[in-house]
Amino acid sequence: MRYGISSKALGLFIVLGLGALPGQPSVAQQPLNINAYQLTFEESFDSLDVSAWGERSSRWIAHTPWNGDFGDARFTDPAPGFPFTTDQGILKIEARKEADGTWRSGLLSSVNPKGEGFSQQFGYFEARMKLPPGKGVWPAFWLIGLDRSKYTSEIDVLEYYGRAPYEFSMGFHIWRQSQGGQNTTGGHWQTVQDGILNSEYHTYGVDIQADKTSFYLDRQFIWSFDTPKEFHMPFYPLVNLALGSGWPIDETPNPSILLVDYIHVYQRKPTDAAN
Repeated sequence: MRYGISSKALGLFIVLGLGALPGQPSVAQQPLNINAYQLTFEESFDSLDVSAWGERSSRWIAHTPWNGDFGDARFTDPAPGFPFTTDQGILKIEARKEADGTWRSGLLSSVNPKGEGFSQQFGYFEARMKLPPGKGVWPAFWLIGLDRSKYTSEIDVLEYYGRAPYEFSMGFHIWRQSQGGQNTTGGHWQTVQDGILNSEYHTYGVDIQADKTSFYLDRQFIWSFDTPKEFHMPFYPLVNLALGSGWPIDETPNPSILLVDYIHVYQRKPTDAAN
């Protein structure tokens, strides 16, 4: 979603790419059994350890590690009170229109430009969030593969477009064009009750295993595909509040706020331990 193409082209690319899957979607899956996993990364946002680019070996940085902005808001270095604040275990990522007309907002990545930070091969990645309402908002929880030397592997656990408060998308991309190859993409649109993602907290998760990658809403199975070999590497989480994605932002609420309760990552327990 956010690597290699413009935001306006991207919205069209996702719509056209829904059928380009390496495997067929599964059906009749069971809800996620979290007891079969052990917690490996816990961010509960009682406080926030963030710097612009990983100074002080902070837990989070405030930009993509490859320094790629996207959308119609500039991702901003952290400052007191903006774009990140925490209150009673809730992270607020704020998008704000400045006096000069420039929109600014926030992004968090758990890996810095040197490749340092948290990443994990396989496992269940989950965020609990309440999404901002309003046309033009474009929040996301997503993952990037650590090794980008030959291609970039991306998993979009959640992408939400405020123009359509009754749905959200999940999907993946394997970006190869910068290395002379052809991109692969696929995704799924999930319909929900109108406005429920803005009025309540929900969990958005993906379970990456060697054979299958499965997506969950509130730990209920939504969609899956056969795991490509390009996903057999560590991934790291990112969360952000972007704007636009090719859609107008003239009616976007100022400010707009994404609320994040937690970001957790789990590793599947050995079979005997899970049983």
